Amino acid sequence: MRDKRDVLLVDGYNMIGGWPNLAALSKTDLEAARDSLLERLADYQAFSGRQVVVVFDAYRVPGLGKSFTQNQVEVHFTKEKETADECIERLCHEFARPRRQIYVATSDMVEQHVIFGQGALRVSARELLIQIEQSEKEVKTKIAERSNSTSRNTIDSKLSPELRKMFERWRRE
Repeated sequence: MRDKRDVLLVDGYNMIGGWPNLAALSKTDLEAARDSLLERLADYQAFSGRQVVVVFDAYRVPGLGKSFTQNQVEVHFTKEKETADECIERLCHEFARPRRQIYVATSDMVEQHVIFGQGALRVSARELLIQIEQSEKEVKTKIAERSNSTSRNTIDSKLSPELRKMFERWRRE
């Protein structure tokens, strides 16, 4: 049984084509572009708390249709003769639950109209990239704050002055 978190369905190749750094990378190494996308989406999933599901179009590629999990992100390659849009529409229906919001990341206008009809909300490739970059900045800020913190959690800070003197005396003996 699936959990009750909000769901972000991502049209994988649409994001790769819509994000400048991944579009450039995909021209030389499509697998590296896919892996980079999945890595950033895994970080975003951990930050946002949304369940992320990525769909890659395997249309006209016989024998595919596999699903697996990579870095806790659910990845689907479409079945033979199925487009990513059709798979996303099917997943919208499967993930539909009361009080669960489904977001679909795609810049495909036709797909946007279809998912609106199913009650899902649209996120364009550009909007998702901005959200991910913002979450990455927030994570870096929090890490920097923790590393710059002067209040270290040491045993010494928890000891009373009398105990510190006693331990210091023992150490010197």
